[in-house]
Amino acid sequence: MSFFINNNNPSRPGPLNGNVTAGLCEKALIETQKVFDAALLQTTETGVVLPVTDYTPADPTFPLTFVSTEADPNNPATISNVVISRLSDRPNFANVTGTVTIPVIVTYRDATGILGTATSTYTYPINALLYVPQPSLNPVSIEVTAQFRSQIGAYTADNTFTVTGCLQIIIKVVATVMLLIPTYGYPCLPGVQVGETNSCPGIFEQPIFPGTIRPGSTVNLTSTTNQ
Repeated sequence: MSFFINNNNPSRPGPLNGNVTAGLCEKALIETQKVFDAALLQTTETGVVLPVTDYTPADPTFPLTFVSTEADPNNPATISNVVISRLSDRPNFANVTGTVTIPVIVTYRDATGILGTATSTYTYPINALLYVPQPSLNPVSIEVTAQFRSQIGAYTADNTFTVTGCLQIIIKVVATVMLLIPTYGYPCLPGVQVGETNSCPGIFEQPIFPGTIRPGSTVNLTSTTNQ
């Protein structure tokens, strides 16, 4: 059982059907990251030079034969040297420039046929025209998500590969904000299994989520004084 397996409870995430306002019960204030603008860059890059280090296994037998390279899933891309140059005639828009650094893993075979990997980084200068809100107490920042993949390349110098690869970068203007949004309340969580006995008295009886003050309800505030 899960939200999407054999579960027909209406209090579950999924597609909207019928009147989308039916069931709205509150306006919730959440703190989240808002994306004010974003752009996608997709290109094929040739002659990319990748100096490598951290051979695994260590001490391969040279020369090496290139197999592939891809972005390191454990080390996300970053952007540095960000410059936001606002347009004089459109002050809420700006040319955003910076250097995107993508950690990559290069896969190779050494001269004895053993498959191995090494690490490198690929840097790419980016320039994008984006909507950038005016300065506020909650500052905006520039973030990137990037991917680089290649199956075309060669070992061209000591500890160096030269490759042709596909590059994809998403650049975003973001800020941490508080948003007031309409909600359908809490979801109904499906059970994984049902125990025959309650070995945790007072725990399973507790609600999963904290209570919410509903519109029109009365809140009694009682002042007490320690005697």
